[in-house]
Formats: sequence, C-alpha cells, structure tokens
Amino acid sequence: MSESDLTPSDISTPKKKGSKALRFTPSAFSFKWSQAWKIPSYKLKLWVGMAVFAGILVSLPFFFDAIEDRNGHILSDFILERIPPHNFSLAVFFLIWSSCLLLVIRIPGDPMMLVVTLWAYNGVTLLRMACIGLISLNPPAGLIPLADPITNQFYGSHYITHDLFFSGHTTTVFLVFLCLKKKWDRIYTLFASILLGILLLVQHVHYTIDVLAAPVFTYAAYQLALIFTKKENVQIDVNRQPA
Repeated sequence: MSESDLTPSDISTPKKKGSKALRFTPSAFSFKWSQAWKIPSYKLKLWVGMAVFAGILVSLPFFFDAIEDRNGHILSDFILERIPPHNFSLAVFFLIWSSCLLLVIRIPGDPMMLVVTLWAYNGVTLLRMACIGLISLNPPAGLIPLADPITNQFYGSHYITHDLFFSGHTTTVFLVFLCLKKKWDRIYTLFASILLGILLLVQHVHYTIDVLAAPVFTYAAYQLALIFTKKENVQIDVNRQPA
C-alpha cells in the first residue's frame, strides 16, 4: 500500500509510553439536565410551579396577618398539659434549615427531585392554608413564640401563633425526607422531623394533633406530586450515561 492510499483513519498519532488517550464526555450532572430540558412538559411544569411558589410567598404575609386577627378554639391536649414549656427555637431553626440545605445540595444532581419537591410543597402549602382557614384555633396555653429569622420575613412583622392545623415546620422537614434519595440523607431528615415535632410540643407551639397530622397531609401531597410528574419521570433516564 502506497502513502497515497492511506486514509486519515489509518494514520495514528504517536503516543508516549504509559500515556492514556484523553476522552472528554459531558458530566452526568449536565447530561441529566440536558435530557430534562428537552422535554417541553418538564419545562412547563417547572416554570408554572415556580410561578405558583412565588405567588404563595407573596401571599403568606397577608394570609398570616389575617388569621392572627381572629379568635378560635382552645383544644384540650393531654400531652401538652403534662409538658412544661421550654424554648428550643435555636434547635428548631437548625433542624429545619440544615434539612433544607441538604435538599438544596442534592437537587442540582437530580432534575426530577426539583420539580417533584416544588409541586409537593405547593400542594401541601395550599392545603395547609385551606385547613388553617377552615379550622380556627387559638394557640396552646404556655406557648413560647418560635423565633426564626428567615421564615419570619414571610410571616409579617410579628410572631404568628394561629397557624396551627397542621404544623408547617413538621411538614417542611418531612417533605425533605420524602424527596431525598440517599440513605443517610433520609435517615438524618427522618430523625430531624421526629425530633422537631417533639421540640414543637415542648415549646407549646402546636397541639399534638397538629404535629401528628402533618406527615399524613405531606405524604398525600408528595404522592400527588409524583403522579403529576410521572410522565416526565418516565422520560428522563437518570441512570443513563452518554455513550
């Protein structure tokens, strides 16, 4: 075979002994998001979900200001009556925001986690607002206001004590537990949600029924979010790697 008969594929570049050919492939992170972004319904549900989320945040100060002006019922609570109140605001703050931070860290690696969490949160928050609106309760005796410098920015200019049934703090951490996938993430957030519920009772922020009902409503909202995003989840193969 003459040199003129050689094709470019027949000519190999000399390599140094012991060297390896470099192969550049897109990361699993970018590949998952590029696959998700190719699905029109994923983008639609993400943008609509973010719009609903923004609307909820804007409405919360007005909603909570309104419920603080009304007078409701005081429940007889067997457990609270036997627990002297103590202030655990700092521990509650840590459990909530450490769990949320963990979720924020995990979401960039899983586009479906974002849209499922978004719609589950929207659903359970709207459901909670409906329950609070329909069930008017006064706070338990001995309540110590929960000081949270972040959430209080959305609640208005004063402490909110009438947002009782069902517990939003317990809801938040339990939803994080449901949405996370790694074993130790789930162990930590499940422990955090249980401990958080106990601390809320010790601080007399909620009635026992408020805390116990929160995981039930949260799980229902999470399941509805899974159903709502099932089509997109099927289309995105999160385990597939680019060839």
